[in-house]
Amino acid sequence: MPTFPEDLKYSTEHEWVRTGNSSTVRVGITDYAAEQLGDIVYVSLPEVGATVAAGDACGELDSTKSVSDVFAPVSGVVSAVNQSLDGAPELLNSDPYGDGWLFEVEVESDNELDDLLDADGYAELTEQGNQ
Repeated sequence: MPTFPEDLKYSTEHEWVRTGNSSTVRVGITDYAAEQLGDIVYVSLPEVGATVAAGDACGELDSTKSVSDVFAPVSGVVSAVNQSLDGAPELLNSDPYGDGWLFEVEVESDNELDDLLDADGYAELTEQGNQ
């Protein structure tokens, strides 16, 4: 059964966002998404310094089942990418909310965070089978 930590925000495209004390947020894929994809074998992420727009594809995940786009849940400038995924893409399956994070974004507007789902809203979305 997938888990959805209460302290995160979620997109309808199955990414999570962890906010902190700054305007930088950390982005990853949810446990649900990792489960649906199966074993992830390759990760393509945006470059540091790239501008991403909420809802736009900005990366790719290759799994044993399919190739899936990664969508930016917020708009801003990519400030970091998880280099560990280059040699260990399986971190997305084993620790999606920890070491399996994807990238960090310097957010343009905090208002976009209000458009994301809370854990209950995301759980409801996955129960409806929306993928």
